[in-house]
Amino acid sequence: MIYFDNAATTKIHPQVLEEMYEAYKTISGNPSSVYSLGQEAKGAIEHARQTIANIMGVKPKEIYFTSGGTESDNWAIRGLLKASKKNHLITSTIEHHAVLHTTEYLRENGAKVDYVKVDKDGIIDLEELESLISEDTGLISIMTANNEIGTIEPIEEISKIAKAHNVLFHSDAVQGFFNTDIDFKKLDAASMSAHKIRGPKGIGIMYLRDGIKIDNLIFGGSQERGKRPGTENVQGIIGLSKACQIKSQNDNRAYVKSLRDYLIKNLEDLKIKINGSLEKRLVGNVNFILEGIHQNITLMKLDLAGICASAGSACTAGSLSPSHVLKAIGLSDEDAASSIRISLNEENTKEEIDVLINLLKNEVKNE
Repeated sequence: MIYFDNAATTKIHPQVLEEMYEAYKTISGNPSSVYSLGQEAKGAIEHARQTIANIMGVKPKEIYFTSGGTESDNWAIRGLLKASKKNHLITSTIEHHAVLHTTEYLRENGAKVDYVKVDKDGIIDLEELESLISEDTGLISIMTANNEIGTIEPIEEISKIAKAHNVLFHSDAVQGFFNTDIDFKKLDAASMSAHKIRGPKGIGIMYLRDGIKIDNLIFGGSQERGKRPGTENVQGIIGLSKACQIKSQNDNRAYVKSLRDYLIKNLEDLKIKINGSLEKRLVGNVNFILEGIHQNITLMKLDLAGICASAGSACTAGSLSPSHVLKAIGLSDEDAASSIRISLNEENTKEEIDVLINLLKNEVKNE
C-alpha cells in the first residue's frame, strides 16, 4: 500500500508508539490526585508541556492541551472575539471548516464576519484584509497553510497589520506545524494537532499568548489551569511531546520537497494543471486537475492500485458540493470535482511516485 494522504493524517511514528506504550504500562494515576501515582502523571504532563514550549519558543503556561485542531480553533476564535470586547472578525474564504463553521456560528449569534478573498494561488489579499478592519474589529483568523492546496499564507505580514490596528490574531497552524517556519511569538493564538505530525489522534494544542484571558469552551474541573476541564489524556500528551521532539530533531523538508518537485515536473510533462502556488507551498502538497475525470473515479482506481490519495479535506469527504477552497481560487465546478490531492512525507519514495505517474499516464492517454 502506497500512502499519499499525509495531510489527512499521518502514520504514528514507531518511537511515539513505543513511548506511549511505556507510559500506558507505567503511568496509571489521575493527574489531579494528590498521592504519588497521580503526581507522577501530573509530572509527565508538565514535562511534556515544557518540552513542547521549548521547541515552539514559547512559555509553558502558553500551551493548553486539547482534543485536536478543531477544538483548538473553536476555543481560540470564540474566546478571543469575546475577550476583545468587539463584535467583528475577519477570516479568509479558504479556511478549514473548523474555522468557517465557528465563524458562521458567531455570525448567526450576532457577530459581524468578513471573508477576505484570495488570488488564483490561494494567497490572501493583504490590502483587502487591511481595508476590512474597522474600530469594531476584534479578531483576525487566517490559516498558516492551506490543507487542500498547500498554499502558505503571509503570516508575518498579517501579524504586522493586526498589531498596527490593535487586533488579535489567531492562526490555524494544523497543516503548517513543523511543515513551515512559524514564529509563535508573533501570534496571539494558534491551533495544532498531533496526528498531522506522526503523533496520536485525539490530542492537540492551543497556543495562547501570555496575558490574554479567554473564557472556557467547556466547564467542569480545574485541569489545564482551570481553562480546559476533563481528566487529561496523559499518554496522548506524552505521544504529542515525543512527536514534536522527533520533528524538531529531524528536518526532512528538503527531502520531501524533492519528491514534491519530482511529482510536479512529471505532472506538468503530462500537461496536468497544478492548483495553488508553485513557490509558496507546503513541501509535501500537490493538488492537480485530471480534466474531465471525476475525482471519485480517479480515487477508486488509485485505491484498486494500492494508492491512498484524496480529493481534499478528510473532514468534508463525501460532500456533494465542490471544494470551497478550489472554488475560491477560481476553478469551475467541473475542474474542482476533477482535482486530486497528493500529500507526501519522509516515508514516501521516488519509486512510489513513479507508480502514481505511470497510472496517471494511462488515465490521460485513455482520455
